[in-house]
Amino acid sequence: MNSTGLKGRSLLTWLDYSPEDIRLFLDMSKHVKAEKMKGEIHRRFTGKTLALLFEKLSTRTRCSFETAFGEEGGYPVFLSSQDIHLGVKESLEDTARVLGRMFSAIQFRGYKQSTAETLAKFSGVPVYNGLTDDYHPTQALADMLTMEENFGDVRGKKLCFSGDGRNNVVRSLMVIGSKLGLHLTIITPKELNPDPVLLAKCAELSKKSGAKIDVTENIGEVKGADAIYTDVWASMGEEGKREERIRLLKPYQVNQALMDRSGRKDTIFMHDLPAIKGEEVMPDVIDGPQSRAWDQAENRKHTIKAIMLATINGTAE
Repeated sequence: MNSTGLKGRSLLTWLDYSPEDIRLFLDMSKHVKAEKMKGEIHRRFTGKTLALLFEKLSTRTRCSFETAFGEEGGYPVFLSSQDIHLGVKESLEDTARVLGRMFSAIQFRGYKQSTAETLAKFSGVPVYNGLTDDYHPTQALADMLTMEENFGDVRGKKLCFSGDGRNNVVRSLMVIGSKLGLHLTIITPKELNPDPVLLAKCAELSKKSGAKIDVTENIGEVKGADAIYTDVWASMGEEGKREERIRLLKPYQVNQALMDRSGRKDTIFMHDLPAIKGEEVMPDVIDGPQSRAWDQAENRKHTIKAIMLATINGTAE
């Protein structure tokens, strides 16, 4: 499976990629997942190195990048902000230049989107956004793979997000959905409505793909949903807003009654994890038969492997 047109590119946000590019990433994800399920072993990253830069804690992102790269014979190196100069004592630009001389690619998980952009600009190697305050693109690709495993092509499918409409997961779903023709309904209190600038940009993209993006306070809009998605009410770095978020978002909790309002027995539940059970989602939903949260978590690994194969090697062969 050839993807030479993607070789050498960074993934900072899906705004930088065409619908055809994203579709190729999805096809490659399905390919490498099938290989894994068959027990095939490959060494496509032999002799390659990956720098993993983390300002924020992580379970799925770190494990996905480390195992995906290591299983392919590559050497991942974990570097927290306590391990290296990341804009402290040494400029971020200089750190990027050094890492680019020593590593085949760089993953960054942290706060500012501008940090990921600077790393990409000055390192000369592919840089992957493992999460910033603005975007979480690798999560969004895993979400699309999970939906397609359940319903086929996401074009025309209805995904409802209930919760904080401004967070990095919603922003990434807006972008990737508008590229792929997804119908995304963001159900959120008006105080937490999505960024209007990004919303306008995605609305423009949706004209080409046939996607729909709706924003509403009405939880009844889950009717007909293929999937209902939620996320924690206070993201990393927003812990001081926790009580306010509980007050605002309690009516948007995903419980069985909300799942039933879809009117469909095959509606799936999605969550990017970690989850606070009893807050944004009730235990019987996330641990129940409609939940695909664990599939999403596994799919982080397969989609991340596909992203790296396409941008480092240019092929999945």
